[in-house]
Amino acid sequence: MADMVITYRGTVYPWQCDHVGHMNVMWYVGKFDEGTWNFFNELGLTPAYFTERQRGMAAVQQNITYKKEVLAGEVLYVRTGLLEVRERVLRFVHEMVNGATEETVAIADLTGVHLDRATRRSCAMPEDVLARAPERIIAWPKP
Repeated sequence: MADMVITYRGTVYPWQCDHVGHMNVMWYVGKFDEGTWNFFNELGLTPAYFTERQRGMAAVQQNITYKKEVLAGEVLYVRTGLLEVRERVLRFVHEMVNGATEETVAIADLTGVHLDRATRRSCAMPEDVLARAPERIIAWPKP
């Protein structure tokens, strides 16, 4: 089984917090989204690939579990792992971690579909991505 890879590093700014003082849910989603694009790049689904081939990815399901509050000034990182790969579908998980305490603060389980941007329909991922992806699958939940 593969290891998760770090796909995002950042901090929480005061303007990302809501009226009760913790990071607002929209920023969790944003930080996970940045991790998603870095993860796709790691898999070979690069910005150049998406542009040149007129391909894209569409999120079709996202489930987030919030485990700890995150406050302004805290440093975070996201590690990501592949859970499942099918011809047109990737399912992966992001784990957001407090960089100072190493505590998991949130988990996002996502399903994305590879698509043809011209037809707006799902299509098969490149053969090289499909060939390499199974060796990137992680054990989840973590042992």
